[in-house]
Amino acid sequence: MSLDRPGGALADRLAEAVTLIDAPDIVLAVTHRGRRTVISGGTALAPATPRHALRYELGSLSKTFTVLLLAQLARSDVLSLDDRLADHLPALYLPHAASRRITLRHLATHTSGLPRIPVDLVAGALVHPYRSGYARYDTGRLLDTFARTRPRYRPGTRWRYSNFGMALLGPAMECAAGADYGTLLTERVLRPLGLTGTTLGAGTTGTDAIGHRTNGRTPVPSADMGGFRAAGAVHSPPEDLLTYLEAHLSPGDTPLSGALRDVQVPLLRRGRRHRHTHTLTWFQHPAPRGPLLFHGGATFGQQAFLGFHPVSGTGLVAVATRRGRTCHMVDTAYELLYELTGEPGADPETEPDAQGVP
Repeated sequence: MSLDRPGGALADRLAEAVTLIDAPDIVLAVTHRGRRTVISGGTALAPATPRHALRYELGSLSKTFTVLLLAQLARSDVLSLDDRLADHLPALYLPHAASRRITLRHLATHTSGLPRIPVDLVAGALVHPYRSGYARYDTGRLLDTFARTRPRYRPGTRWRYSNFGMALLGPAMECAAGADYGTLLTERVLRPLGLTGTTLGAGTTGTDAIGHRTNGRTPVPSADMGGFRAAGAVHSPPEDLLTYLEAHLSPGDTPLSGALRDVQVPLLRRGRRHRHTHTLTWFQHPAPRGPLLFHGGATFGQQAFLGFHPVSGTGLVAVATRRGRTCHMVDTAYELLYELTGEPGADPETEPDAQGVP
């Protein structure tokens, strides 16, 4: 399918994809060389605020914002990607030698050797699957737990997805820049890119999407990420997410051109037969006309996906509220993005990993 065809072919294809996703509220949006197409739907009655105007929880997609901030701070000589984390946490005693070798780059690329989440969060997640354990995990507790945690692998030797490691970028950047994470994100990323509807945490305007439990009726409270804000606290409307993708597709048109290019540079290979590449923040998979980059995210009641294909100038936004843990949105969005690169059907060996649940 070509996005350059006149008429409503793209809108029809997005509408078809919406029917494959089992979710109360769904928005699929495509940008192609600056031209936008947005389709919404879902199994629930349409909310008072149109679905495309709601602000959605991004979960782990927030990591792309955090690492873009990190890259911007590096470009501004506030810090270096290869600074040791310990140097930006000078008051924290680290008894494990491996912990003292962790760099900011290791945290961004999930090669720090730290576990996915702290051990003391695991039991609570199993007993209370819809309750955010992060809410009671403030920055002080996060740092204390890090000091006690021995990395499972020598930093820089293995890729292991880690919300724990990403969360530590927050206090490290705060120390380096002398400002809190929310202020840094707003002043150095959101405002320069014109993301006026994007917030850290729920907004105050009453236009936040609401997820539900499996029964489709019981609301799931907005995710409070506590000290894990850098790993999953961004909320954003689809329009802002399209703007965000367009900035990645045309970095030179933005004030963050250097940082936007930096986060797209391939850094390591992973996955089956090492076919998959990881940049500073994005997953990168091969496609016939050039690589596509993407990231997924999920909270206890919502799910999000962003992907873009630089060669064709195409970006895809997919956001949804959901009932329970499965709605087929990520697979559907990934296959649609692959199709929009100019080739029908995704390669089954390059299907996305199910990362993103906080």
